[in-house]
Amino acid sequence: MWGRQREAFSMYKRMSSRDHSVVMDVEDNSALFQNNMDVEVETTNPSWWLSFPHVVVATLSSFLFGYHLGVVNEPLESISLDLGFSGNTLAEGLVVSTCLGSAFIGSLFSGSIADGFGRRKAFQLCALPMIIGASISATSKSLAGMLIGRFLVGTGMGISPPVVALYVTEVSPASVRGTYGSLIQIATCLGLIGALFVGIPVKEIAGWWRICFWVSTIPAGFLALAMMFCAESPHWLYKQGKIAEAEAEFERLLGGSHVKHAIVELSKLDRGDEADTVKLSELLYGRHFRVVYIGSTLFALQQLSGINAVFYFSSSVFKSAGVPSDIANAFIGVANLSGSIIAMLLMDKLGRKVLLLWSFFGMTISMVLQVAAANTYVSGSGSLYLSVGGMLMFVLTFALGAGPVPSLLLPEIFPSRIRAKAMAFCMTVHWVFNFFVGLLFLRLLEQLGPQLLYSIFASVCMMAVVFVKKNVIETKGKSLQEIEIALLPQD
Repeated sequence: MWGRQREAFSMYKRMSSRDHSVVMDVEDNSALFQNNMDVEVETTNPSWWLSFPHVVVATLSSFLFGYHLGVVNEPLESISLDLGFSGNTLAEGLVVSTCLGSAFIGSLFSGSIADGFGRRKAFQLCALPMIIGASISATSKSLAGMLIGRFLVGTGMGISPPVVALYVTEVSPASVRGTYGSLIQIATCLGLIGALFVGIPVKEIAGWWRICFWVSTIPAGFLALAMMFCAESPHWLYKQGKIAEAEAEFERLLGGSHVKHAIVELSKLDRGDEADTVKLSELLYGRHFRVVYIGSTLFALQQLSGINAVFYFSSSVFKSAGVPSDIANAFIGVANLSGSIIAMLLMDKLGRKVLLLWSFFGMTISMVLQVAAANTYVSGSGSLYLSVGGMLMFVLTFALGAGPVPSLLLPEIFPSRIRAKAMAFCMTVHWVFNFFVGLLFLRLLEQLGPQLLYSIFASVCMMAVVFVKKNVIETKGKSLQEIEIALLPQD
């Protein structure tokens, strides 16, 4: 080998200066051609259909989340009669809210589960308590059995939102990440609507509420099984030092021509501390404080905007208009789904920030309509139209941005090292505010009256517009590495 190298070197020395220039030109042209090829590969967007099946399977967890939120709404009366606590409002409230309380617990551990076991196994661990819990509820003979089942289901519900947001963000090409992120909200809406339709025969068929719980085990079982065949997050694999496996998953998700560039992008942010344990103190101050502050505040504003209050109060508003509760729920569901579909179509065209701004602004206008409806100077029919119209407009505009964007935006702006733990922290903030809004809304409505309370909600929505304008950056079309570099100074 050394003899061949020496021979080649002696030939090179015997070349004339003209021959040297020819060789250099060929080398330069080859290098230029290779660079052009690299640029072409990097600037061409990966095929969306490679990652699409993986995203669809992941969003089954969001469908289950929505289904379990709405599964007891229609059957609650039948459940209370069959299990012997009819007329006990505290017991009925526990059946509804137990899963929300355990969801808070699940969200606390979701980051550790996603980082410790990987994203795929986290989905399976999310599906398992949903299957067991729904089975216990479906076969329960007492209130205690129902509450145990709801508690287990809620644990899975708490793990689900941070994990699906992480997974969809990390497996999606930058060009369609916003569109895929919107599928989370759409799946949740479909789950709510699915629970509504499955519950329709509950008043005609005795014991149908048990079928409602059994039905949920089918998508949960499919999620646990299908995740065995889905790609693991390449970002998580890279953090674990499994570079070859990360390359293989990138090839499945993006195509072979994009693997090299994706790995190079990840390596730019490798600071050698990926395996270190992320402490809570790192999220609350220091260089990570800004992104965690933005994420937590967005979720707090989302809940304080009054969206849950609107959902809780919608039935009585529609009832005053002479609309039955099941039709009212259908109207709200259609408005929510329509807004989510529009958001999916616009997310990667207009961008996250624009949708957030116009969403919160539209919610402000909707709350102003609700304030006007509560005004004593407005006539009865006028008040009714304003109230119903304002409520539907509020749900529609919420679904355009304030609903889907935070769950998509947060995994994008969080650095890879803290992404799972930071999502878990922000989702915990979400559940805390969700709980207190649900707990205090009716009491505040009685003490303050609808006009003042809706004025407060309108003010919060306007504050959200200002906050988004000042603090949120646009992430449309950018890789996760580009976003991290833009937000955080490199050590």
